[in-house]
Amino acid sequence: MDLNQLKKYYDQANEAVNQWWLSYQPIYESNHAKMIKAFQEFKVTQECFSGSTGYGYSDYGRDLLDNIFAHVFEAEDALVRTQLVSGTHTLAVCLFGLLRPSERLVSFCGTPYDTLLEVIGLTGNQKGSLMEFGIHYSELPENLPLQEKVEQLPKDTKVVLIQRSRGYAWRASYSINQIQDMCRAIRLKRPDVTIMVDNCYGEFTEEREPLAAGADIIAGSLIKNPGGGLAPIGGYIAGRKDLIQDVSYRLTSPGIGREVGAVDGSTNRMLYQGFYLAPHTVGEALKSAVYTASIFSQLGYDVSPGLQDVRSGIVQAVRFNKEDELIDFCQAIQKNSPIDSHVVPLPWDMPGYDDAVIMAAGTFISGATSELSADAPIRTPYTLYVQGGLSFEYSRLAINEAVRMIVSNRNS
Repeated sequence: MDLNQLKKYYDQANEAVNQWWLSYQPIYESNHAKMIKAFQEFKVTQECFSGSTGYGYSDYGRDLLDNIFAHVFEAEDALVRTQLVSGTHTLAVCLFGLLRPSERLVSFCGTPYDTLLEVIGLTGNQKGSLMEFGIHYSELPENLPLQEKVEQLPKDTKVVLIQRSRGYAWRASYSINQIQDMCRAIRLKRPDVTIMVDNCYGEFTEEREPLAAGADIIAGSLIKNPGGGLAPIGGYIAGRKDLIQDVSYRLTSPGIGREVGAVDGSTNRMLYQGFYLAPHTVGEALKSAVYTASIFSQLGYDVSPGLQDVRSGIVQAVRFNKEDELIDFCQAIQKNSPIDSHVVPLPWDMPGYDDAVIMAAGTFISGATSELSADAPIRTPYTLYVQGGLSFEYSRLAINEAVRMIVSNRNS
């Protein structure tokens, strides 16, 4: 292909973004309205950014942010903590807080994300895993009809886990309507179980969140969607008040729970400001995803979600023909990033993954997927996962260069 022809693909991708935006803009505006009302209702002041030290007792700003998260996500209660160091850690704290020995966790949508497998005890040496503590585990195939899944829930099931995002799987993220259907079906058959949703990558992509669809508890990372590109660390857990208390005792210790956890003032301000900006940055990330899907589908690659699919997550998957193409894309994204642009990413054995993984993330916040990033396990089929982008215009520049590199190498 002549590289000069690429402008035609870029133009068509821009038009695809414009057309998609017409349908998403009402959601975008609704999420902004929801956010500003929450800040006003809870009367956020400069005092909220004072921070705390030591134990962090009576940290007004920290506790008020819990209330704002709970309000926006329609939860009874929430924990927003910098002591939750990653999405995987946040999910692990939830699971260990909710489950006891001899009880069962059921993954309702197939095998969960790679890093959670070691938490469960399916991979690794099982040290400290759920299974080592006598917690049982089952999973139901992702493609099994909903009613069959519900009928197959074991009697000793305590927690049903729904992973909203695709993870490293070739499926669309679950929409809120789909999650609502799952919750209703589970409730009819098993009103006694706790429904937990891994909400990573899904916040603010739709007008409602999983708690409004019937989930009991949700969890996510602040260096993904809800941190708005500003949160430097942290995670959140939101849901029923009794469940949040159980989880808080796992986060710290029984009897202490949520009452401790110091956070400095500047970090607290970034958590507030990042959450406030999150509806906007999610919109930018979704534009970048649509743009990526359009260009690569024009070039003949399989993409998921497709241009006509509902987007309930910021992750865009592209399936390449060769390992080299996947690596070229990641290296081009890194080269066209603001941070570490001189670094060349290569596949490596990353903790928590069974396969070598390549990651491109020239981000201000290390590992932040609210910023433009790309990653993939090195295994067939060669599927790349692109997410984030605080500014669509910056993302477009990087994606265009990645396309140019792949096409140029394909021609040679």
